[in-house]
Amino acid sequence: MSTRRTELTRAAARLFAEKGYHGTSTADLADALGVQKGSLYSHIESKADLLWEVASEGSAAFHAALDSVPDEGPVVERIRLALRAHLRVVAEQLDVATVFTREWRYLEGERRERFLDERRRYEERFRALFREGREHGELRTDLDDATATLLALSAANWAYTWLRAGVDTDALADRFTALLLDGMRGYASR
Repeated sequence: MSTRRTELTRAAARLFAEKGYHGTSTADLADALGVQKGSLYSHIESKADLLWEVASEGSAAFHAALDSVPDEGPVVERIRLALRAHLRVVAEQLDVATVFTREWRYLEGERRERFLDERRRYEERFRALFREGREHGELRTDLDDATATLLALSAANWAYTWLRAGVDTDALADRFTALLLDGMRGYASR
């Protein structure tokens, strides 16, 4: 990708995060780059191209972060590391994470389907951790893996709305893990 296209994608991420996809005009994007509106079209075909690039970048960043979590070891530790990785992406790429969490809804057609496939795959990777923890007795035997995943990712995803610069995301993830997993450990009373 050219340097100018990269600058445009960065500006789009920032503006989409601040103003929303529909609240950002091509004039806003041109102003952010200091170019005429018509000049944008030498870099993109449409504003939707930028939304796709930013949403895809977010998806890739979250998957790459999850790739850093080891495949072996205690599941509770791997869940903690997965939450750390997730929150680190939010903190380090706040604009991209905001678009990934909120603005992706404006993707259309095949792009929307591809994004949703990647989002579902990411959620399944988290769900597999909870399932493994339940199956190996590290978490409650009656744990609903889907609900546990929804709870964990909902808490972590919404960090884009309240996370402040300089926050120790590892310590925050550790607190999330403790709060979430305390209720998921132990034996079920059936």
